[in-house]
Amino acid sequence: MLKVRKSEERGVANFGWLDSKHTFSFGHYHDPAHMGVGPLRVINEDRVAGGGGFDPHGHRDMEIISYVLDGALEHKDSMGNGSVLRYGDVQRMSAGKGVVHSEYNHSASEPVHFLQIWIQPNQAGAPAGYEEKHFDRASKLGRLRLVASNDGREGSVSIRQDASLYAGILDGADEVSFPLGDKRIGYLHVARGRLNVNGIALEAGDAVRVDDEAAIVLNGAENAEVMLFDLPH
Repeated sequence: MLKVRKSEERGVANFGWLDSKHTFSFGHYHDPAHMGVGPLRVINEDRVAGGGGFDPHGHRDMEIISYVLDGALEHKDSMGNGSVLRYGDVQRMSAGKGVVHSEYNHSASEPVHFLQIWIQPNQAGAPAGYEEKHFDRASKLGRLRLVASNDGREGSVSIRQDASLYAGILDGADEVSFPLGDKRIGYLHVARGRLNVNGIALEAGDAVRVDDEAAIVLNGAENAEVMLFDLPH
């Protein structure tokens, strides 16, 4: 069974310096039919104008993943971490029992475009933590590259949940088949380009939930970059 979430159906927040699209309920956007999938709670596609950003604010008990698509994102937090993330960088911040952080566009003039992903952890009140790794374009070409997992395998960042996140870049004759295990949910978000998922055509900003299918098959791509979540029910 496949359930498509079209880009234009997402929630919208625009504050001038921020243009954000919300796949699931977030902030002032609330839709009881779209509260998340399994432990996946947030996929926000954020575009922050030059000089703009999120002032220091707090989080608790959430695994927060940032995936930069274009530009440079500057991060600082109460754990003493500070970095500038660019394309290919994946950042994981475990909010745990509490953390304060800020995110700003590192450029005064050029926009930054990134995905902010929140996954509910499988334990509450754990210590806060931070990790970032770089996954170059070549490692994602024509395949799904594991970028986040519960055990940090294959060089991925580690998260406190029985979930895996893959990134892939597909084009032309590329075809990828991802086996979906029993009692697992697949969720695919198209970050850019277009492709077919189990025969359904999707474009940038679209997503699809996959249940009770043997595999998730990706093909017919045109300059596509995708994020695939393997999630527990």
